[in-house]
Amino acid sequence: MVYTEKVMDHFKNPRNVGEIENADGVGTVGNAKCGDIMQMFIKVENDIIVDVKFKTFGCGAAIATSSMATELVKGKSIDEALKLTNSAVVEALEGLPPVKVHCSVLAEEAIKAAVADYYKKNGIDKEIPAPAHCHEWEMGH
Repeated sequence: MVYTEKVMDHFKNPRNVGEIENADGVGTVGNAKCGDIMQMFIKVENDIIVDVKFKTFGCGAAIATSSMATELVKGKSIDEALKLTNSAVVEALEGLPPVKVHCSVLAEEAIKAAVADYYKKNGIDKEIPAPAHCHEWEMGH
């Protein structure tokens, strides 16, 4: 399987690893089929994601997509973060092998789950856009 240099960089030197104590939102998502589990933590001030961290148990692509997703939403407004798509994550990583695209979907879902948790904790009644779905799930890991 061939990975781009960007994917390898984010796998070997992942950004924003760890957890945020007293996070404003925490999202945990997983794919039972391949065993990847992602947890995202966000700190929000004035509707801006001022900090974001992740913990991922999974393959190199899962770690790289988590890392890139945190980079793409850090410093952005909640609304901008909710517009993050898995294809934007793949594009920022300059591509992923087709059987690994589901990792980018998990990264998108983890960000949205963290925002949903933030909304819930703050009594905000807003709709979270449904994450994209891809059909690579069946192709294994």
